Amino acid sequence: MHPRDQITTIIRRIYERNLTTTSGGNVSIIEENGDIWVTPGAVDKGSLRPSDIMLVKRDGTIVGKHKPSSEYPFHRAIYDARPDIKAIIHAHPPALVSFSITRQAPNPNVISQAKHICGPIGYAAYEVPGSQELGVRIGEEFKKGVKAIIMENHGTVVGGSDINDAFLRFETLEFSARAIIYGQKIGEVKFLNDEQIWDFEAQAVNALPEMKTVDHPSDERQIRTEICNIVQRACRQGLMVSSYGTVSVRWRGNDFLITPTDVVRWNMDLQDIVQIKNGYREPGKNPSRVTWLHQEIYRRLPHINSVILTQSPYLMAFGATHQSLDVRTIPESWIFLQDVPLMPFGSHFRGKTEIVEKLSEGMPAIIIENDSVLVTGDKLLQTFDRLEVAEFSAQSLVLASSIGKLHPINRQQIEDLRKVFLK
Repeated sequence: MHPRDQITTIIRRIYERNLTTTSGGNVSIIEENGDIWVTPGAVDKGSLRPSDIMLVKRDGTIVGKHKPSSEYPFHRAIYDARPDIKAIIHAHPPALVSFSITRQAPNPNVISQAKHICGPIGYAAYEVPGSQELGVRIGEEFKKGVKAIIMENHGTVVGGSDINDAFLRFETLEFSARAIIYGQKIGEVKFLNDEQIWDFEAQAVNALPEMKTVDHPSDERQIRTEICNIVQRACRQGLMVSSYGTVSVRWRGNDFLITPTDVVRWNMDLQDIVQIKNGYREPGKNPSRVTWLHQEIYRRLPHINSVILTQSPYLMAFGATHQSLDVRTIPESWIFLQDVPLMPFGSHFRGKTEIVEKLSEGMPAIIIENDSVLVTGDKLLQTFDRLEVAEFSAQSLVLASSIGKLHPINRQQIEDLRKVFLK
């Protein structure tokens, strides 16, 4: 894909996810010859076309119908300071701006994968936007080896080995900031230590052997389409981030299809999905690091035919604070979920069975501390619906925390719902 198209795709994604405004933010890509493609200044970010993207050649020549972003100087400074960085995203996402204006940097240890993806977070003191001084300050900060910086009273800037790597870091950092902010509304945020994060990363080692040959009959291909559609939908709705999220669907017997590890969720395609058959994985592919857990769920719980394990901002507020999610908010929430237990971090690691033993028809969802929410169901759409209901319920509880005490549906009302809806 041409750099113009890559930039247009990413800036549209950032805008549609409400992570920047019409006028805010800029994205760039540097080519091997030193030429830089960058978003234009003063052009609507919600309707950018590839033809709007500007080219600034290594010698300073400008090609295009607009002016390059006013923040181009610090893009150039970062590329000069860090030859390993090939793409840059700068924007003003709300949660990271909250840290910026309180002169703090978020602790990425709030969720399992963020430290590995974001690395140490730099901090750049305030300088006038678009100034050479700002470029010098940010360039000096990147020389320290960081790939993400909080800009005082400004926002954030991240770099990556390519545009997808930069967006992965940008989205994960903003998600971490939201989990902290939402969590602080309902309790004390807990953070993972380095040993726990190391244990999480160790789960990426693939234990399943490869199958020698693989078939893709029509019903299998249909499942691949369903999974990709749900992953894209979850990303668009903020129920999944690029760096984390697993979806699986039972195929035949205990065989199933599952999303891979180390593939950006926004970009997932049919050929990325991994078939698991008779305990073997599709050749040349690495399934999710929690494939074994999905395998155990399908083996032990025949009523479950689909599983989603993901991170969504308000549910992770409960996961980050280790607070129980009380879904007795409105009838729909209790009918769909009934009870959502909280499980300790690590209970989803290879060889652990607590989660499988906890799941049942009356307990289809579980929150894992500082990691994720796991939702199960019959059809994949039903499972996704439960995820949406759970996230809406969590959001209502977080928002309610600032206006008054929760008055849940009482025991008699629960029994009435049970008689009518759970016959």
